[in-house]
Amino acid sequence: MPLTAQYVAQELEAANKTGDPEADELVSELIDNREVDGVNALFRTIGTLKPGEDRSHLPPRLAEFLKKAEAEPPGWTAADVRAAEKFFDRHRGEVSMLQGTVGLIGTYLSPTGAFTLRSTGRLGGVQGPGRRLSQSSRLFIDMDKKGAMTDGTLAANVTKVRLVHASVRQLHKKSGKWDHAKWGEPVSQKYTTGAACVFSTQILQAMGNLGIDVSKDDAHGFICAWHYVGHYLGTPDKWLLPKDADEVKRLWNQERDKEWQKSDDGVFMTEQAVEYYKKFLPGPSHDAFIAMVRTALTDKYADMAGLPRSVLDFAAEPLAAGHEVVSGLGGGLFGGLAEKATGVNPYKEILGVASSAFREMEHYAVTHDQDDQPQMHQELGDDR
Repeated sequence: MPLTAQYVAQELEAANKTGDPEADELVSELIDNREVDGVNALFRTIGTLKPGEDRSHLPPRLAEFLKKAEAEPPGWTAADVRAAEKFFDRHRGEVSMLQGTVGLIGTYLSPTGAFTLRSTGRLGGVQGPGRRLSQSSRLFIDMDKKGAMTDGTLAANVTKVRLVHASVRQLHKKSGKWDHAKWGEPVSQKYTTGAACVFSTQILQAMGNLGIDVSKDDAHGFICAWHYVGHYLGTPDKWLLPKDADEVKRLWNQERDKEWQKSDDGVFMTEQAVEYYKKFLPGPSHDAFIAMVRTALTDKYADMAGLPRSVLDFAAEPLAAGHEVVSGLGGGLFGGLAEKATGVNPYKEILGVASSAFREMEHYAVTHDQDDQPQMHQELGDDR
């Protein structure tokens, strides 16, 4: 039975001590026995796999694991698929952008998660945030593809992320630097479940903060999508998000302030992400974009993450005044619209432009140079 608000605190305590035994054993053996040439080669191998592909060339344990991992979540239905696809039909652009900004920054607000990500080089040091974004972009892009939940492509790509998580755990365990008493298991089931909350119900709340109307049915569909993703990430059924948007919102709001705190690692990664976004939204448009992200996240959590404030912080401004600032900002980018009456959503233009730019950013992160097949360091360290 999936999580409920009533029992989430005690369940997360147990989840914090748990990894993913099947994936962990597989990855540890493959790396130790050099059946796949180290962590980076493992990622390149699983990154080439497609649903239904002949796997006879793979190490037998890897092929067996992938076959077993194909099973659908218990109780998964065609209605769940339809609900999820309807959500993405209506909100594809803005939700992908918000997952890649508010969502990623939200994962940095977990101090343990921030340390884990930074110390394995996924975001930090000389490599910058492109690698972290490239990993996540594959998932966000796959989620909103029509048929991805029925043709096996999303399940296959999420399973790759599951093995990435197992590899991260092995890096930490073999390093001798991980403090189990303080942090629990590296990339524990608690972290995976928490990240699912950030990328699902926290994004729905961000959309509400920006004045985006999401129907109850659409919210249900988005939560269904993350229930599906959680299953293929290797989350046990008892720790999966329920297919109930209201219940997920309750349990996350109840636990969020226990999990989100300011940390040096979180602020460092947020700063790098902000700089990375400037490549795609430079100048005044970048300021408007960051102001929108602050509003989506709320000042409380934006301050924790170290997101900069600016004169374009619309949260304290009347909507019409905010719109005037945006419309006058970038000439052809945000300008050109007639002055709106009080009550308009000042973020509408930013959402449209930012969503388009973020698609470009995702494509760049997925295809550019060595990030075409994201790799990890063979040992801990981020060149800081």
